[in-house]
Amino acid sequence: MAAKCNIMCDSTCDFTAAQAAEKNVRILPFHYVEADRPDGGLSGDDDLFQSRSAHEFYDAIRRGACPMTSQPSQLEYDEAFREAYESGVPTVLFCISSGISGGYEGALMSLQRLKDEHPDEEVRIYVVDSLLASTALTLFLDEACAQRDAGLNAEQLVMWAEEARYHVHTLFMVDNLDALHRGGRLPKGVAVIGDALDVKALLHFNLDGTLGIRAVARGRKKGMRKLADYFQKNRELEPYGHVAAVGDADAAEDGFSVASELKRVDPELRVLRPTIGPTIGSHVGPGMVSCCFWGNDRRKDKQVTKVRGVRETK
Repeated sequence: MAAKCNIMCDSTCDFTAAQAAEKNVRILPFHYVEADRPDGGLSGDDDLFQSRSAHEFYDAIRRGACPMTSQPSQLEYDEAFREAYESGVPTVLFCISSGISGGYEGALMSLQRLKDEHPDEEVRIYVVDSLLASTALTLFLDEACAQRDAGLNAEQLVMWAEEARYHVHTLFMVDNLDALHRGGRLPKGVAVIGDALDVKALLHFNLDGTLGIRAVARGRKKGMRKLADYFQKNRELEPYGHVAAVGDADAAEDGFSVASELKRVDPELRVLRPTIGPTIGSHVGPGMVSCCFWGNDRRKDKQVTKVRGVRETK
């Protein structure tokens, strides 16, 4: 039976090309470039590591490359939406969090132009701000595909998504916060906390899709332990069952270590193991490890603490 709607997502979802094809998801690529180098340096389309391996990409950063990223152009959004409209199949585009990227606003601008071109017709294309990115968006998109395949139409899928995004719990550890600050994803006060305290910062998505510090750990091994502890304390099996996602940025051994700890807690757990893609990788650098899973509604999480002046929701 044909699906009642099609799904698109930007390339920050960290699907592989094979996964995208298998699940019938059209990927809209972000782009990365070292603008201060005449030859472009470490540059390309975020094509889910088809033209450049993850190890090659992150090794270039280890050697000093500092790529910046850009969202799909208006022309790219226009072409994707026009094809979706002409297919006659209602379509939902899931976007990286508006709290860390302008991709969602760019997609809305393009969609509005399409609607203006067809004022007397219903344009059943929808743009959803996931308020997530990377490993968290991988987990979210995997379930969105399952919901579509179970029979949800486009409008129902949008309604599901706008609630489900608040049930995705995320905790991730990066080796260095400088790149996140440099790209405008973290305020300076947050970015310097790791150096000031000589700790690893564990970050999460705030309710508005921005990034915040959830916890700190002294050393990488203790940070990885906190990822597993966070899963054990906050996961919920209903309604999405035994599934989680552990991502890494060219740190497969650490990613598998965290995944093994999660499996120890729940032997029936299905663990997705995405590799952090070029777009997010440009901002977090090699070594990131993330743990994402389904849990309670984060909008009910009211406790707030401070870490040396940084507002942090527990």
